[in-house]
Amino acid sequence: MQISKDKVVSFHYRLKEEGGDIFEDSHDGNPVLYLHGHGGMLRGLESAMEERSAGDSFDVTVDPDNGYGQRKELPPQRVPKKHLVTKGKINVGQVVHINTEKGPQEAVVVKVGLKNVDVDPNHPLAGKTLVFAVEIVDVREATEEELAHGHAHGVGGHQH
Repeated sequence: MQISKDKVVSFHYRLKEEGGDIFEDSHDGNPVLYLHGHGGMLRGLESAMEERSAGDSFDVTVDPDNGYGQRKELPPQRVPKKHLVTKGKINVGQVVHINTEKGPQEAVVVKVGLKNVDVDPNHPLAGKTLVFAVEIVDVREATEEELAHGHAHGVGGHQH
């Protein structure tokens, strides 16, 4: 079965910045699961998946415009520590997860206070050209519930 709109795709990947070392690898856990064609995946990665099938392996380079966007010169954003998903000691330069209205978001800490942290509002990978090594594990039809919710369900996808 080929990947197209409304298919659920599971895949493993290794991620590195162009010219750099691998810094993220899904092979240590469950494959990533997403609903194709519903905006739940980086645009550049999703378009590279189109019409591929389970068992396919490929590399794709994703520029900032099709990835996490260009870096913007924005002032730091102050976040109460109680909104951090990340627990424990927080340090400058650390990537933290913040609970937001849109779900958990990643940010880089630029200043740590007693009750708040200041974060760079850009995604930590904004402005970077990324290289993904992808292995497609499975492609299946989405369920009616997944289509209604706009995302894949199950291990590696969104749980309810």
